[in-house]
Amino acid sequence: MAKLLFPLRHVPDDEAEEVRALLSSHRIDFYETPPSAFGISAGAIWLRDNTQWETARRLIDDYQAQRFEVQRQHHEELRRQGHRRTIAHVFLENPLRFIVYLAAIAAVLYLSIKPFFALGA
Repeated sequence: MAKLLFPLRHVPDDEAEEVRALLSSHRIDFYETPPSAFGISAGAIWLRDNTQWETARRLIDDYQAQRFEVQRQHHEELRRQGHRRTIAHVFLENPLRFIVYLAAIAAVLYLSIKPFFALGA
């Protein structure tokens, strides 16, 4: 019976491709379900043979730990160089869009809280 090995929701394409290559290189028998058209299902990588579960899980866990460390180092390097994206950068890229989004957030927040203020009056 097939077993869910790696859900693909919010997984970058490069990471999904590396996981596929990792499983293929270790001769792990898997298949992939595509995401649904309306975003209900994000797709996943499934293991065909449950006897390979421990090996596949260990490979993916090791890969993700290594990827986490590489991404963390990359983030730290960007921070040291001053290239990390901040709210100020977002504002300077497109001030009008930033102000419109901020106004929309404030409006939603106001409309969400307004009924509670009316209860006290």
